[in-house]
Amino acid sequence: MIFLFFTTGTEELEALGTADILRRAGLELQIVSTTGELTVTGAHGINVQTDALIEDIDFMDADLLVLPGGMPGATNLAACPTLIERLKDHVIIGRPVAAICAAPFILGRLGMLEGKRATCYPGFEEQLKGATCTGALVEVDGQFITGKGPAAVFEFGYTLVELMKDKQTADALRAGMLWNEVK
Repeated sequence: MIFLFFTTGTEELEALGTADILRRAGLELQIVSTTGELTVTGAHGINVQTDALIEDIDFMDADLLVLPGGMPGATNLAACPTLIERLKDHVIIGRPVAAICAAPFILGRLGMLEGKRATCYPGFEEQLKGATCTGALVEVDGQFITGKGPAAVFEFGYTLVELMKDKQTADALRAGMLWNEVK
């Protein structure tokens, strides 16, 4: 199971684009609200109907945690004690975490990116404590997958599919969604 967290101010494109790609790959994913309400308003005023509330999910079922960015979404995710505590547990047991745009700062502030290659939205690099910030669209280093921002959402999603499923499925999605024509 993949849990993708959505809160007030989350960047809708990063959350929903990633969710779309993962579901197209046949991966089991739930969009999880951290607000106590199933309907949550994103950074651009789009109301998103989530699948579950954070208090109702079992983090032990999580194969991957996904943190979309956006402001104040990333700040709101960082301020959710349940998410932060379960995120720490998830990392300790060695499971992957993906964060895009501003959200890698959450991992950076927790010291999780120390000695890792990472990327984030420009201007957040200083908050990625101990990381080597590459500026790439997507970085994978160990159990951490980071994306640069909204324009990276497709490659971010395909990278997650490759990691959680296989390269063949990711490549088929790239072709089927015409991503190969964009590059």
